[in-house]
Amino acid sequence: MKNKLPKEAYGGVHGKDYVPYITDKSKKGTNIAVMIIGIILATIFAASTAYSGMKSGLTVAAGIPGAIIGSMFIGVFAKGKGILGKNITQGMSSGGESIASGMIYVLPAIILIGSNFTFLEGISVGVGGALFGIGALSLVYNYLIVEEHGKLMYPESMAISETLVASEGGGDAIKFMGIGFGISGIINVLTGSFLNLINNTVTYIGSKFYKWKFSIEVNPLLLGIGFIVGLEVSLTMLAGSILSNFGIAPLIGYFTDMVEKSAKSWNDTTLLIHQMDVNAITGSYVKYIGAGMMLCGGVIGALRLIPTIIVSIKETLKAKSSNEGNGEKSSGEMIILLAGVIIAFVAGFFISQSILMAIVSAIVSLILSLLFVIVAGRLTGTIGTSNLPVSGMTIASLVILTLVFVIMGWKGQADNKSLLLFAAFMVVAISVAGGYSQSQKVTYVIGGSKKEMQNYFAIASIIGVLVTTGTILVLSSQLRITGADAPFALPQANLMSTLTSGIMSGNLPWPMIIVGVVMALFLFLLDLPIMTIAIGFYLPIATTTIILVGALIRVFIEKMSKSEEEKEVKVANGISLSSGLVAGGSIIGLLGIILQVTGIIKPRTPSGFAASNVMGIILLIILVIATTIPIMMSKVKNNGE
Repeated sequence: MKNKLPKEAYGGVHGKDYVPYITDKSKKGTNIAVMIIGIILATIFAASTAYSGMKSGLTVAAGIPGAIIGSMFIGVFAKGKGILGKNITQGMSSGGESIASGMIYVLPAIILIGSNFTFLEGISVGVGGALFGIGALSLVYNYLIVEEHGKLMYPESMAISETLVASEGGGDAIKFMGIGFGISGIINVLTGSFLNLINNTVTYIGSKFYKWKFSIEVNPLLLGIGFIVGLEVSLTMLAGSILSNFGIAPLIGYFTDMVEKSAKSWNDTTLLIHQMDVNAITGSYVKYIGAGMMLCGGVIGALRLIPTIIVSIKETLKAKSSNEGNGEKSSGEMIILLAGVIIAFVAGFFISQSILMAIVSAIVSLILSLLFVIVAGRLTGTIGTSNLPVSGMTIASLVILTLVFVIMGWKGQADNKSLLLFAAFMVVAISVAGGYSQSQKVTYVIGGSKKEMQNYFAIASIIGVLVTTGTILVLSSQLRITGADAPFALPQANLMSTLTSGIMSGNLPWPMIIVGVVMALFLFLLDLPIMTIAIGFYLPIATTTIILVGALIRVFIEKMSKSEEEKEVKVANGISLSSGLVAGGSIIGLLGIILQVTGIIKPRTPSGFAASNVMGIILLIILVIATTIPIMMSKVKNNGE
């Protein structure tokens, strides 16, 4: 049994010529035991993600935890299915988690505006969005997964694949994954995601005439992603963050200092504009410039893919035995896609009780969903699902749909509720597209069945919809409580409710949105990667800086290698270690959040030296050294594995 992925899994050959890890003619990885394990994992990840996400605003991608947990259960109850069965369980885990990560953005917003939704309304938009997302992504599967093999790295897919392969045998891969898992686990237990004993964020803020912010989060998961994606992507993202934190925010801060003393922020009547610090400026204004950039970048990116979409549709409609890089017939995609479309229209009438609103809203929602599903699939190939800017794409979609509602004169509270339900359809489609493309990339690399992953991911998604909708409704009385001591923070849902209400009332900083669009057009004319820069602009600088640190470690490893063979071995071991960092961060982070929000553990608040920037810097140095030394000490074996 091979214990390493072929090096071609990371590129070097055309996708159609790639030989997967498993080359058996039979690609079937499921039986009753595998399906039951997958359903249980989908349920667990959907419920925990919904609860923890609404509580703290944090969600953890389930691919790697699902792979590790699934591997354990497959080894006990379905050993004969091996790595193909393990792949199905990780995909179903991602299916449940992806649904929850999307629905918690919008459905609770309906409660926040003072309305209610029924279980049937929730599952109709959720199931429709999930099926449409899977079907739409399938149209460009060949392009994203096969044609772009080696160009789109799918960092978390490769981490999941390494995890699955490592579970099959020993060797260096499992050793380095174990080291990475241990490093990530220890740091996560000590920091905010678990016990919160020590500070893991280094932050410097300029609060005088030049209002700036520099921050770096000592997060092993993000460092591992940086190592996997490499220097070019990391630097481009950081460029967006520098523009946001050292260009736009200080500029806005300069003018806010000049406004009259009684002027208040557009979205917080308790906040005087001249007293706004850099965090308030970013939250109230800079983020909306980022949303405008995402909107424009998403539309341009989608327009560029129109020829590919047309070709994909034509190939699918031909219904021939066309091979799509893995020897399988194309089947089922159109059925799933059409099911999503039909549910969208039926649910639209059911929600709105208006034929006109149902038709208009469904058409707009389907078009926007299609655009951003494709964008989400491609972005997943660049940065993975953990950092997928679902909020940015949701904001962009929501803004457009809300404008349609305003133009049509639909401005009442009931109309706002209908709007948010249609938005739930869109965000589910976007979120599912990320998880689905990631799971299909793993399937392609491992050598599993595309159709089998498609069907079981759809099952897991439907389960995720049922569980997430039920969880939100069960907690609805608590979700209505607002204020400083609210049991659930609902950061995303609060943003969505504010955004829709603001547009419908005319109280929204449109100049910020337009500035973002203009900036994106400027980047487009310079032929710069709009979405990658926009992601960096939108994400906290603490995130992009630690991703860059991971990429710089990879550069250091490459430069210090004495031969191409040595470099290849050390980079491969580094990727395995990075996969362990991502795995440890995902599992321990998820466990920590669940234990925190359920009250089993009560995290402390660091104080004194443990809360200082110096503590964060020391932790960063420890993380860099602990990550770099094992890779540097790895040796080239003369006879391979």
